[in-house]
Amino acid sequence: MAAVVGSVCAFFLWSLDAVTGIRFSHPWLLYFLPVAGVVVIWVYGKFGRDCEGGTSLIMGEIDEPRTGVPRAMAPLVLFGTLMTHLCGGSAGREGTAVQMGGSIAGWLSRAAKLEPAQVRMMLMGGVAAGFGAVFGTPFAGALFAVKVARFRVESLGPCLASALVGDWVCDAWGTVHTRYVVGGAFTLSPWLAGKMVFAAVVFGLAARFYCAVSHSASGFMKRAAPSAMLRSVLGGVLVIALFFVAGTGDYLGLGVWSRDASAVTISSFFTSPEIHPWSWIWKLVFTVLTLSAGFKGGEFTPLFFIGAALGNALAGLCSAPPDLFAALGFAAVFAGAAKSPLASTVMALELFGPTHGIYLAAACFIARAVSGKSSIFVSPTDK
Repeated sequence: MAAVVGSVCAFFLWSLDAVTGIRFSHPWLLYFLPVAGVVVIWVYGKFGRDCEGGTSLIMGEIDEPRTGVPRAMAPLVLFGTLMTHLCGGSAGREGTAVQMGGSIAGWLSRAAKLEPAQVRMMLMGGVAAGFGAVFGTPFAGALFAVKVARFRVESLGPCLASALVGDWVCDAWGTVHTRYVVGGAFTLSPWLAGKMVFAAVVFGLAARFYCAVSHSASGFMKRAAPSAMLRSVLGGVLVIALFFVAGTGDYLGLGVWSRDASAVTISSFFTSPEIHPWSWIWKLVFTVLTLSAGFKGGEFTPLFFIGAALGNALAGLCSAPPDLFAALGFAAVFAGAAKSPLASTVMALELFGPTHGIYLAAACFIARAVSGKSSIFVSPTDK
């Protein structure tokens, strides 16, 4: 199962880079974002009405296996995410990888006629393999899956094995993951420590703000446009309008890379000495509009962008190292929004190395402590 998930994630990442390149070559594709939303909604309505639950559906099945994860979820979420990114929607990729992992695990579980407890383990393994493969962070993928499973300790071994195999197979297909470089060792003076604690609190508040705005926007869009197709049209038009207000396309799409060397990307917050004080709020608004309209993808990568951008802004405010604060924000905002400080810390160690591990861990746990109860996703059993 993990090998299949790793292979599918490799294809997904290659496809995502391909459609992003097409969008860069043809910027006018942004104007078709409302049309893309209608097409995706129609396809889901025609072939996968039971797939709309997405990641929350998989979490519910892990809590209590019932009807199973539909096998149509994998191709449908792949199609929906690629359409979103082809036309410039601001979304992520992890939701797609997790849903594909869960869908493949569910399909193989039914084929093997497994018992409910075995199905639960397979689903957790699928989540771990998808997360580990898409980010190149298998240990964080395993911990994230265990967290989704409400910390069933017995699942850690199988989840770690699945995440490692998924990541290895994905790499074997030639996938290259983005790596971020944080400068040399920093002397942790009381002054720098105070700045880092202040930043961690701000990261937690930003995560809290993102969750509140995201949930409120989703509710507002459903009230303003009860039809899913109408919501996608409205959201697409608003994203296009916001593009003209911002005056740049830097906040469209994934935000990991760009053909324009001067563009604002996640990598630029680590490598450029320039400070961008408002990039985090621009990305937040673009992402909330995209996802509240029903476009597919995920929130993790946009949260990484928001966190790194906020860290960049705080570094300018506090006269602190921009690359270190970008790394802290990258991990801590996600930790606060996803309520997963341990997985976020491990992911940061895998991405940035162990040199700054104590700073990253402190930022993640402080951010989680002040981020409130609201999360970017909930299991249906929590509602």
